[in-house]
Amino acid sequence: MKKVVCFGEIMLRLTPPDMRRFSQAYSFDVVYGGGESNVAVSLANYGVPATFVSRIPKNDIGECAIMELRKRNVDVSHILRGGERLGIYFLEIGAVSRGSKVVYDRAYSAISTIKTGMVDWDEVFKDADWFHWTGITPAISQGAAEACLEAIKKANELGITVSTDLNYRKNLWNYGKAPSEVMPELVAGCDIILGNEEDAEKHFDIHPDGVDVTKGDSIDSKAYISVCRKLMERFPRCKKVIVTLRGSISASHNSWSGVLYNGDQLLETSTYQITHIVDRVGGGDSFMGGLIYGLKTYKEDQKALDFAVAASCLKHTIYGDANLATKEEVEKLMTGDASGRVSR
Repeated sequence: MKKVVCFGEIMLRLTPPDMRRFSQAYSFDVVYGGGESNVAVSLANYGVPATFVSRIPKNDIGECAIMELRKRNVDVSHILRGGERLGIYFLEIGAVSRGSKVVYDRAYSAISTIKTGMVDWDEVFKDADWFHWTGITPAISQGAAEACLEAIKKANELGITVSTDLNYRKNLWNYGKAPSEVMPELVAGCDIILGNEEDAEKHFDIHPDGVDVTKGDSIDSKAYISVCRKLMERFPRCKKVIVTLRGSISASHNSWSGVLYNGDQLLETSTYQITHIVDRVGGGDSFMGGLIYGLKTYKEDQKALDFAVAASCLKHTIYGDANLATKEEVEKLMTGDASGRVSR
């Protein structure tokens, strides 16, 4: 199987233990993760060759992040070493009616100073048939956005499938450009688009009618077909649009499903009720990792979508950013076995 290349930032995550609030913290648990690196870990975990490309400082903390990726069998040979610091984010994990909270400390991180020409994309894309990026990377800096566009254009030139998770992050767009000024040119080079209702609205002013996600407990998947069609009309290269559907009953209880539109039909999945959530960060990344694996492995879009939703459902039971569920565990859940019985 040919490799998947993921481009973006990996960060140091600091979380108060035992679901404490920031003001109660006397220590922090350490995790390394980021949108694209989480996808790479998922894929490597399923046996897909995965390469992560980034810029990471040449110091002990940067080395720890790289070690974490190596431990998960991700290829790190194309990571650039340089810059001053690794980005940090602080996560306060919510429960019941108290939502989780994120505080970023990633200004002037190593990848924010990346420039076009630094990465040898011809070398990176050898033996690759897929390139993945997210809307987080072009939000970091002008240089990161330009490097991402450089990679997309090279992938298009080489006939490599390009996917994106739109991932709108309002707190990151601080360098003078609005998403609407940057994202359209990047997304125009994509074959696969993943997002949700907020991503489509904030980036492109596209939204489903009659959907209020704050009301939480019920989402009509058919309401999203207009979003999918409008995205395909705006970006003709796109072959599939996927929307994740999260119903937030509370911070600890979500419903979770997805739809895929391939230009002809809208495919839907079963809805999972995820109760007693351990960690929802990385839920979308685990969905994307499962989707890429599914589209590369299965002939049917429906089975790929089912794998993605089941994989992401399992991620909600795993602490940390990355999904460490195995392919066998995902396939077991796809068959309807959600018993959680001890495996002996």
